[in-house]
Amino acid sequence: MLNALTDLVAGRVFANVAKADTVKPFITYQAVGGQPINYTTGEVPDRENTRVQINVWASAHLEATTLGKQVEIALRTSPNLQAEVLTGRAATYDETVDAHGTMQDFSFWN
Repeated sequence: MLNALTDLVAGRVFANVAKADTVKPFITYQAVGGQPINYTTGEVPDRENTRVQINVWASAHLEATTLGKQVEIALRTSPNLQAEVLTGRAATYDETVDAHGTMQDFSFWN
């Protein structure tokens, strides 16, 4: 997933949070759940599903919206990821870092 996103923001992709002085735009991501596989036989599955929220942060709303769409396209078209889009992009604003953002959830199998 990281390889598909790093070129969009000159490598500024961070797990969970970025430092307050990080140059915008940047991307954060976090695991927010997934779809467990449960076998009645007690076997341990050889794959896992992870639901990941991708957050885009920028100086202006339009920039965040545009970059959010680029993230979705990059994940949808990456041949190695097989990402599934779970939600539409939601707009947000973070006062602590004065950043406009978008949030969107994706599903990945690994």
